[in-house]
Amino acid sequence: MSPRQGLDQQTILQAAAEIADERGLQEVTMALLSQKLGVRSPSLYNHVESLSGLRFKLTLHGLKCLNEKMLRSAFGRSGDDAVFACAKAYIEFAREHPGLYEATLASQIHTDDPEWKALSNELVQQLIELLRAYDLEYEEAIHLVRGLRSILHGFASLERAGGFGMPIHLDDSINRVLSVYLRGIHVDKK
Repeated sequence: MSPRQGLDQQTILQAAAEIADERGLQEVTMALLSQKLGVRSPSLYNHVESLSGLRFKLTLHGLKCLNEKMLRSAFGRSGDDAVFACAKAYIEFAREHPGLYEATLASQIHTDDPEWKALSNELVQQLIELLRAYDLEYEEAIHLVRGLRSILHGFASLERAGGFGMPIHLDDSINRVLSVYLRGIHVDKK
């Protein structure tokens, strides 16, 4: 195979994300990636330092995509409407990009990386902003953001693993759980 014209880091990252979504994050290998791109494996090392480096770039890419999707979904909304829209965007992202979503969770080994820190902080700050409509103290907002992320991640992970076998529509389930979560915020504020 001869090197393909126009091969760059973004092209490699996109192809790696497609493999992750189709087959799972652990299936992203330099051999499979080079095959998908029609190049020899050594050509990839002109653009990425290693397989672990590539997977970390997938982590950053996944966080950027998730942040953008959530931000767009909540734009122009506030209160319960914004929380529902953002939660829906989160679940949709996990459904549409299961491998890339998995990559966002593999970030704990990179906690000293400034870009990872900034993207992770952006996600949390975005959720804190959503909860501003409820006039919460900062510490209380952090607790509730942790709870919301737990609900969303737990739901997305169980759904991905086939853990919801009952013949009841999944979107109805997450909407009910979010309604109870928000009702708790409203009751607590009275």
